[in-house]
Amino acid sequence: MKIQQEVFYHPGIEKNVKTKCCANQKFNLLFAQQWIILYTMIIRDISEALKRSAAEYPVATILGPRQSGKTTLSKMTFPDKPYFSMEDPDVRMAAEADPRGFLSGVEEGAILDEIQRLPVLLSYIQGIVDKDKRHGLFILTGSHQPRLHEAISQSLAGRTAMLTLWPFSSRELRHYPSARKEVFGAIVRGCFPRLHEENIESRRFFNSYLQTYVERDVRALISLRDLSPFQKFLTLLAGRVGQIINLASLSNDTGVSATTIRDWISVLKASYVVFELPPFFENIQKRVIKSPKIYFTDAGLAAFLLGISTAEQAARDPLRGNLYENFIIADIMKSAQNKGIRPELFFFRDSHGNEVDLLIRERGALTPVEIKSSATFSPDFIKSIERFSALGVKGIAPGFVLYNGEQPFNVRCIRIFNPWQMDDIWQKLTSGS
Repeated sequence: MKIQQEVFYHPGIEKNVKTKCCANQKFNLLFAQQWIILYTMIIRDISEALKRSAAEYPVATILGPRQSGKTTLSKMTFPDKPYFSMEDPDVRMAAEADPRGFLSGVEEGAILDEIQRLPVLLSYIQGIVDKDKRHGLFILTGSHQPRLHEAISQSLAGRTAMLTLWPFSSRELRHYPSARKEVFGAIVRGCFPRLHEENIESRRFFNSYLQTYVERDVRALISLRDLSPFQKFLTLLAGRVGQIINLASLSNDTGVSATTIRDWISVLKASYVVFELPPFFENIQKRVIKSPKIYFTDAGLAAFLLGISTAEQAARDPLRGNLYENFIIADIMKSAQNKGIRPELFFFRDSHGNEVDLLIRERGALTPVEIKSSATFSPDFIKSIERFSALGVKGIAPGFVLYNGEQPFNVRCIRIFNPWQMDDIWQKLTSGS
């Protein structure tokens, strides 16, 4: 087995597994396969931020979409901690029936997965960490943001670090030979870890993901009797990726009320299926758009909903630019979050149609970024940045154009490069150099 340097690996694991299987026929071969997979997974970029958080707080909480790798991250980073999943009915019933007794069995702490399934445990964890002043006792994970945030704000405020883990960043994807091709192949393939670690066919994965997780989470958060309108809404939303949310338009096309559309978007945000990019309108003396844009946490899911299954299709599709923009903005978000940074990201558009795709506010500077899927640079790409810079907003840094071409260069102090080729996109955009 050829293993890259950046992965966990036990040199004799394949031999050891074979030996155990021969010596003990009751050895579970499936467990052996999972053991090999666990030790050949890459070290996630967020691992260092997680270790620092556990060294500074008694509890570290990892939020993020299902299948983003929260469980694997926790186990690999803290291999000596016992692990309990609140998705397991037996574990959940035991913990619910006797919370004190359950937690008394983990005096050295534990990993508690999908903790939003049993938020009552958080109050008991609070009592433990207030008495035991050690840091890094508990590692919690969760997939439903509002429910978990509400419980944490009541019980663990000031006692837990909060991190967000999304699917693989482009930097992490490069560990896999199948993902080192051009960017549209990566967009269609998607960034969820299992797609690359287990080489799952993307259409099969996303079909299962929608049925198993998205629809289940929707039913858990709101009363939804008929899934058909919601499934239609998801497809329509994918067709509007990178666009300003128009509740009235979605309502008319879906056949449900605008209030319902707003609730459905809230559920998708809560489950980390989509995220919103807010508009920037501070200190600007002109009419600007004040509604957010919508993006998918994984552009591969948007492509799947649109029926795009190949890189060639994605490169020719009318929504090519929107999908590329979605992928790059999500990657910038991941790059920041993997450092433990909660980024301040915006877009700008005024009533005359002047627009900047992305604004990054970091350390007092506001950096404009234009994102273009074209492989050929055009001078028109920098016009929106120059118009925005002329508005008189304080603290505007030199801008960037992120495009799909090969050659990096500068034009009138605006830096142009291909983000797919960058090892650390957040560092590149915010270093000031």
